[in-house]
Amino acid sequence: MGRQVIHIDIVIIGGGIAGLWTLNQLRNRGYSAVLFEREALGSYQTIGSQGMIHGGVKYALAGALSNSSETIAAMPALWRRCLRGEGKVDLRGCKVLSEDFFLWSTAALQSRVASFFASRLLRGRVQKITAAEYPAPLRSERFRGQVYRLADLVLDVPSLVSTLAQRQPGAIFTVDWQRAALRRRGRQAVLELEQCALVPQQLLLTAGAGNASLLASLDSTRPAMQRRPLQQVLVRHQYQADFYGHCMGGNPSPRLTISSHRDYADRPVWYLGGDLSTDAADEDPDQLIERARRELADLLPWVDLGEAQWTTVRLDRAEPRQSSLLRPDSAYVGKLDGVDNARAAWPTKLTLSPDLADEVERQLVAEQILPRHQPDLAPLAGLGRPPIATPYWDTLFS
Repeated sequence: MGRQVIHIDIVIIGGGIAGLWTLNQLRNRGYSAVLFEREALGSYQTIGSQGMIHGGVKYALAGALSNSSETIAAMPALWRRCLRGEGKVDLRGCKVLSEDFFLWSTAALQSRVASFFASRLLRGRVQKITAAEYPAPLRSERFRGQVYRLADLVLDVPSLVSTLAQRQPGAIFTVDWQRAALRRRGRQAVLELEQCALVPQQLLLTAGAGNASLLASLDSTRPAMQRRPLQQVLVRHQYQADFYGHCMGGNPSPRLTISSHRDYADRPVWYLGGDLSTDAADEDPDQLIERARRELADLLPWVDLGEAQWTTVRLDRAEPRQSSLLRPDSAYVGKLDGVDNARAAWPTKLTLSPDLADEVERQLVAEQILPRHQPDLAPLAGLGRPPIATPYWDTLFS
């Protein structure tokens, strides 16, 4: 074939949170691993995240805590260890937006929420707080609900992506699919570049929605993928207090989720998710914005945002296919059909990225795929490095 052949332990394609976290963990374990990204690191699904590292309580009100609830319940503490530099991945330097996330109920749901949290063994994960401890947007004499503090935290996602990328500067490369290709040689996947061909012990696809085309390039149909669309609302305003909270409605998932961010000029932006974003995923943006205005007027009528600009962003949550497009409740790693050295992976939630990397490592060890190669990566130097994705609150407002 004329190209230099490089044998390497792991090739990762996809530079979102799943790929970056797994790259860091595997290299820390001694694997020779490299990551390739077509666009910017963290594009689409990762940069569109609200940055919440949660323990699953927000899904609990209708009995939605599943058999994997212990896994997700452990995530906030695991992330905090990494933020202190004590975990499998070093996140020191990553910006934490909030050490607290709040859950509030309207007066109509007050007794239901109180009885639920009183009846479950959620001590340490949920704490009812006094009015003096309420976040600023709920400190109104007109507020009649209840407020709980969750054992969750919120990270600045661009800072998270940058921190993970900075830990492995010599192992992350841009890939141009006009000049590169995934090929099958028999039952082995190979990444062919202009400079060389990479033959990995294991190929890991972590490209989110992009996994579909990568599987197709290897003539694989499994693992099958699903897309669950959502459309989130962004409002740039003049209200200065930060807010990170879920308002519970009649569904297991939050009626409305609000996270606070700052744009490049330090202007406050509320990023609105929850049922608002999923129930109206296909709605006209102007209609969704009007719906969001009504929600805020109904739930927080005393909050004056001042002069405000509104916009929306459509995102696809890419996940392993479930019956009836249900929300997967754990990270997923699965072998490609017809390819012996390739797996596809989806974390399903930002908070489960460490669980995905642990599952990758478990599967590798179970198959005796251990650190073996220490190749010279100099032939890859000319590929360049992908940039960090720009947050939507810096690009979508006119």
